[in-house]
Amino acid sequence: MAGRECPMRKIGETLLSLLDRGEDAVLATIVAEEGSSPRGTGAQMLVSREGLAAGTIGGGAAEGAALELAERLLAEQRSALQSFRLRHDPRARENPVCGGDISVLLQFIGHEDREWRDVTAALLARREERKQSWLVLRTDGGAPALLDERGRVLAGAAEGISCAPASRALLENGLFLLPLSPGERAVIFGGGHCSRALAPLLETVGFRVTVFDDRPEFVTRERFPTAETLISGDYLRISGYLTLTAADYVVVMTNGHQHDYEVEEQVLRGPLAYIGVIGSRTKTAYVNRRLREAGIPEETLRRVRSPIGTAIGAVTPEEIAVSIAGEMILERSRLRKEGEAHPCRPL
Repeated sequence: MAGRECPMRKIGETLLSLLDRGEDAVLATIVAEEGSSPRGTGAQMLVSREGLAAGTIGGGAAEGAALELAERLLAEQRSALQSFRLRHDPRARENPVCGGDISVLLQFIGHEDREWRDVTAALLARREERKQSWLVLRTDGGAPALLDERGRVLAGAAEGISCAPASRALLENGLFLLPLSPGERAVIFGGGHCSRALAPLLETVGFRVTVFDDRPEFVTRERFPTAETLISGDYLRISGYLTLTAADYVVVMTNGHQHDYEVEEQVLRGPLAYIGVIGSRTKTAYVNRRLREAGIPEETLRRVRSPIGTAIGAVTPEEIAVSIAGEMILERSRLRKEGEAHPCRPL
């Protein structure tokens, strides 16, 4: 759960739209799980009178049952905490299930609920500011809260909150604390065909995408409509345009060996979460030789994923994008698990 990309981005936007139209909603959140389940703790879906409005808690029979319950709760204007069994029935010949249990908090949200409106607006604003926040839900259906990294209440009700959040979700004493991250940043150097295929794919899985190219015509909004940031700049002066951090994911796909070298020689002098470079083994050997001559340690070079992507036999730009995105998702998952800490510290 560490660093989970904000599951309420789309849900939050949809919720505000519903409230603006005078419609009630139910927010369903997995607050606990045991065994195997399609989606883990923190997965959410929003239900309106028309049915599923945004998100998912895993599909299948459990989600269907939760949707039915949400419809009843909308009619009754109340909240509920409900467990759903996903354990395999060896007698069932069809629709086998995953083999676990989930607990789902179904929170009724009335269209006149000012605290939910304030909390939702605040969490969307935090995401735009690229700041971490924590959503606090109450299992009794009470008012929510949004906390900052120090546990200070940004919006909603502060009653009963006795600890500041750390890195993973926590269900304790009637409170569920869910970390909401603005999403990891992926910086793609090069705006060619593979980058055009990769950028929107990364956005759909929670990365915030920056594209950097020295050719202005290759970093236009028409080419990259979903990218957060587009930079046309000099590959020799990357630091003049952006500052990379240890949390960033870097993909190098420029239009030549020289530009690849220029980018790698700079970005490898600082910590990164991930770096991958497209190209053949021959190209990699050539660039790595020059990087060694420039003083880049062998240990650092071993961190570079090159050829980039998982080995799925990718050929087209779209296939290559899938292989790269898969590798980045796997590395992000590994780093999130490493970064998990005890989920709560005293205020």
